[in-house]
Amino acid sequence: MRRRATRLAGGVTLVTVLAAALSGCVASERDTESGEDSGKDTFVFAASADPGSLDPAFASDGESFRVARQMFEGLVGVEPGTADPAPLLAESWDISEDGLQYTFHLKEGVKFHDDTDFDGEAVCFNFDRWANWTGLAASESLSYYYTHVFGGQGENGKYDSCEAPDATTAVVTLKSPLPELVPALSLPSFSMQSPTALQEFNADEVGGAEDAPELSEYATAHPVGTGPYTFGEWKAGESVTLNAFDDYWGEFGDVQTIVFTVIAEGTARRQALEAGDIDGYDLVAPADVDALKESGYQILDRDPFNILYLGMNQKQKPLDDPLVRQAIAHAIDKEALVAAALPEGTEVATQFVPSIVSGYSDDVATYDFDQDKARELLKEAGQENLELEFNYPTDVSRPYMPDAAAIYEAISADLEEVGITVTATPEPWSPTYLDTIQGGSNHGLHLLGWTGDYNDTYNFIGTFFGAESAEWGFNDPDLFQSLSDARYAPVDEQEDLYKAANEAVMEFLPGVPLASPVPSLAFTEQVQGYPVSPVQDEVYNVITFTE
Repeated sequence: MRRRATRLAGGVTLVTVLAAALSGCVASERDTESGEDSGKDTFVFAASADPGSLDPAFASDGESFRVARQMFEGLVGVEPGTADPAPLLAESWDISEDGLQYTFHLKEGVKFHDDTDFDGEAVCFNFDRWANWTGLAASESLSYYYTHVFGGQGENGKYDSCEAPDATTAVVTLKSPLPELVPALSLPSFSMQSPTALQEFNADEVGGAEDAPELSEYATAHPVGTGPYTFGEWKAGESVTLNAFDDYWGEFGDVQTIVFTVIAEGTARRQALEAGDIDGYDLVAPADVDALKESGYQILDRDPFNILYLGMNQKQKPLDDPLVRQAIAHAIDKEALVAAALPEGTEVATQFVPSIVSGYSDDVATYDFDQDKARELLKEAGQENLELEFNYPTDVSRPYMPDAAAIYEAISADLEEVGITVTATPEPWSPTYLDTIQGGSNHGLHLLGWTGDYNDTYNFIGTFFGAESAEWGFNDPDLFQSLSDARYAPVDEQEDLYKAANEAVMEFLPGVPLASPVPSLAFTEQVQGYPVSPVQDEVYNVITFTE
């Protein structure tokens, strides 16, 4: 999940809500004299932003997915604590020998929140909905994940049809093989939604423009899934409230009400936890971890399933010179960077995939910290007095980049040591940084990263290097084709092809993979059983509270 950016504007204004302004509803549930729980059933979690959309099919950002996972379920989930696919609303599936037909055997007795039956016809309604979007609904800014997984709508896409031979079966037919389909279906974007509600509340009526779409009534006030929680209320810029679904088919712990409180600034989230106004929050700053532990709060770490990297835009000379790119790679002390600016447990990266992803290669070219080598390469390239612009974001914490300014400071100091003068260009993450980096060529060095959506190699290196992009500024048809060949190869052939692709990427060196940081969450001692997931598949119906 996840997610480099909030790609959906949605017309919602994001507001920093300081701890002092938070609702007192949580404190009222606590025994203020003894500090013990008195029938606690509300879980308050501090989100860093509003969701972009309550319709997960029109979302691609982590905060939207965090809320969606409580209300919606897909055919496929993930094994707890891993990124590996597992049955969810589909108890099992069969794949035809030619890879074109997927027969999903569905869980029986499941209802949507509006009492609509979940069955084969509902599954086909959702698949047909995605495939038949037109206009703004079919744009990448809205249907990002459908476009990237299925290749687009209509004749351009890989989806062919869906049939429901009976209530507990759905047969999905593709035009050409898509080996990543099963893990991709674990994304919230492919959640099953009530056909009744989608039609009643005009889910596909999207207005506005691609850079500022106006969401439907369904996506702002009437989302309906099969998950353990139903929609309650969305106060834009403040909170989203969800309530337990009494007819949920699965298990339940203690959480009957969820409140996602929007607190954009990391320090304010920590202060809200310490004040007792929230039960937990994500993206804990590395500098706060030890202090919170010493104060008795729980720190839970996700396994690293992300990549932080230094991008090098080859449209900006002399970054098109491989000697210069190699010099920059040799100049950076990744070990020191991790120690100074990233959480404990962070893995130093050698390539653009985490070590747990299939296709990770032990044979990639590495560019060890060697500043003398860096100086030699710059001299060979005739760039001993090199000046470069260095873009980095402000006002943001990402799982792969908890403190962009600190990372910039460490890298820029290393570059200065080998004679590279950098000009700092900080820019607010929202609304402009990503437009600068991904939408045009007016940038040089830049910090960015990616949190994997599901366990598939293409979801990392294909996202970065599957086609020509303004971020990287190069055109290499052979590399693009090698990644496409690996993506659509039979599953048993993919690992070797992806290893070769990773090796080719690192030989070419379009950027410097820096690290796979460990994202941390913080909770009060009361919170038990939080389902930590590397892909943030964290559903709160399993949480219990201690006294």
